[in-house]
Amino acid sequence: MEVPKDQIATLMEHGLYNSAQMLGCFLVSSPAASAEINPHLKAESLVLLGDSLYREREFRRAIHTYKQALQLCKMISKTNAPATRSSLSSTRSSSPNLFNISGINENEVKFKIASSYFALGENGTALSEMDNIPSKSRNLPMNLLMGKLYRFSKQNRSAVSCFKECLRHCPYVMEAIVALAELGVAAKDIISLIPQTPNRSGRAPFDHFDSSRWLHRYVEAQCCVALNDYRGGLELFTDLLQRFPNNLHLLLEVAKVEAIIGKNDEAILNFEKARSIDPYVVTYMDEYAMLLKTKSDFSKLNKLVHDLLIADSTRPEVFVALSVLWERKDERGSLSYVEKSIRIDERHIPGYIMKGNLLLSMKRAEAAVVAFRAAQELRPDIRSYQGLVHSYLALSKIKEALYASREAMKAMPQSAKALKLVGDVHASNPGGREKAKKFYESALRLEPGYLGAALALAELHVNEGRNGDAVSLLERYLKDWADDSLHVKLAQVFAATNMLQESLSHYQAALRINQQNEAAKKGLERLEKQMKGVDPDAPEEDDEENEVDDADGDQEETELL
Repeated sequence: MEVPKDQIATLMEHGLYNSAQMLGCFLVSSPAASAEINPHLKAESLVLLGDSLYREREFRRAIHTYKQALQLCKMISKTNAPATRSSLSSTRSSSPNLFNISGINENEVKFKIASSYFALGENGTALSEMDNIPSKSRNLPMNLLMGKLYRFSKQNRSAVSCFKECLRHCPYVMEAIVALAELGVAAKDIISLIPQTPNRSGRAPFDHFDSSRWLHRYVEAQCCVALNDYRGGLELFTDLLQRFPNNLHLLLEVAKVEAIIGKNDEAILNFEKARSIDPYVVTYMDEYAMLLKTKSDFSKLNKLVHDLLIADSTRPEVFVALSVLWERKDERGSLSYVEKSIRIDERHIPGYIMKGNLLLSMKRAEAAVVAFRAAQELRPDIRSYQGLVHSYLALSKIKEALYASREAMKAMPQSAKALKLVGDVHASNPGGREKAKKFYESALRLEPGYLGAALALAELHVNEGRNGDAVSLLERYLKDWADDSLHVKLAQVFAATNMLQESLSHYQAALRINQQNEAAKKGLERLEKQMKGVDPDAPEEDDEENEVDDADGDQEETELL
């Protein structure tokens, strides 16, 4: 033969895909491999060429080439059907995969076509291709892809079946474990798919973290996080991290959970530790970018975005991080970046969270509601609930805000942030301030170090004319927390009580901690007006239309409290 077919396989094995592709062009055009003279060789050659194109990420060309190979297989089957019917039936009975008499595994080729469509983001077409493969003929990669496609098309029951089948094939398919947890499968049901690993003597090992036990803990951690039990998930991940120190994956999981629940300083330290282990890691780096922005650490944020663009400029995390960086310079540009992240991956939750917060800051609350709803449909967490509540409050839709906050409280009964969220809704009405006070105090009993609830309660004291209580509360926290937001709130309270020198010192303290604190900058401007005897605040009218009378909800809140 003019072109040796086995040489293409050798090139592919060595990762020389471009050379394999060029040699493949010679092979498929060789007279010896023409469809008329040797259709079997032609089909095999087309599959090899398709493989080289797939590896080079030329997915459209790969699909076209694979389909040509399958068309030849059909032609061969029709031509040889009478003579080979008995041999083909015996082949099917002995093997789960359908082999054409040319030696091509047609199911594998169909899987490669589906994988190419999946890589192009054409999930519906990919699912149609995978449906052509009988369920009994699907191997591990096929079941994993099928599970993802079913999940994207919101066929969750079928997705669960496929992911479970993956774990029956191999209990260490971590993607399947995470997917099952997020789909609401109980930890015990996932663990039941993982076989116990006996030691050589046949007895269960005494080590607490034996080869299957650590995996059980990992399953439990992912299920806790999926159920919004962040505290439980964090404890389990931290426990695993002690057993596997400097585990990059676990560090990132811990940092992500800490970011969600507002342990910002701890999350930043863990993200930095992860980057010290692997400076080019991209996973969850958009979460890190958001944290750096809250700290106004723009030098680190610039460095992070620079590193991400070098590492992989095609990932959605990179464009969310770019959006975070651009927000204070150009909100429209920032919005275009975050929308690109969603186009890259329609299931990327931080993209929707960032988009919602950005739209809210741009006074586009209706559009923000849509973004936060999209995040919730994928996987609700406290941030999407917070976004929804604040968006509804911006729209003066108090009943919708109250409903969303109560949903958060039901989903996360042990979350101080969920309790504070209900308090925020009640605090938006003068008639609901007493209820708000109870929720803020409950949040602080549940999590004494929660600054958000302390600041909200202080604001409530000020609105009720209890400035002394507000100062006492904030100064108590200031002993343990060097936080710029605490200084700003104290400055605002002192300014309201005409203690201007005290107010000035706290604004200055806030700016020493964070030079980019906009509230402190604006506060200083207001303070200058007060010192000149000018009232910085325009009079505000009470909005009586937003009074909410909800007896059933009140009873429900009392039970939850």
